[in-house]
Amino acid sequence: MRNIDHTVFMRSALEQARQALEEGEFPVGCVLVHRGTVIADGRRAGSGRRQPDELSHAEIVALRNLSRLAPDMAREEVTLYSTMEPCMMCLGAVMLNRIGTVVWAYEDVMGGATGFPRRHLTPLYRDNPLRIIGPVLREESLALFRTFFSRPDNAYWRGSLLARYTLQQPCPAADGAN
Repeated sequence: MRNIDHTVFMRSALEQARQALEEGEFPVGCVLVHRGTVIADGRRAGSGRRQPDELSHAEIVALRNLSRLAPDMAREEVTLYSTMEPCMMCLGAVMLNRIGTVVWAYEDVMGGATGFPRRHLTPLYRDNPLRIIGPVLREESLALFRTFFSRPDNAYWRGSLLARYTLQQPCPAADGAN
């Protein structure tokens, strides 16, 4: 396996997250990469609703785009980059889609699933060869989440474990917005 600079593609995912933040959404962005090329992307949608759409996570949006744009692609060769550690729903979808590698930026202390002991799951998930790498560009992603949780008009996950944890993190040097 050749040496890959994951920061290049995580920066693309961070751009998706910035766009989500500009749209008033939870700042999660995702890109899917095949042989050094971004082939699909997605960002969080529906988080600003009174009743949030919990199916439109960035990873799910990107996987739907992959299915539409490259339905026959060898998914084992695809790497998913997400600005937040995938939740259980997203990790399950990644595994069902046979994605080869997941790279994440910021830990989801409230709902992240990458550390779940798969040995307790059924064979479909337990025996999946998914590789997980993280964190990559954590500070850049943290800055977006700090901005999101600092906004007084934001109600999504306000006061949650994730919000409290994020706002208690030391300010990264590059985080000039807070």
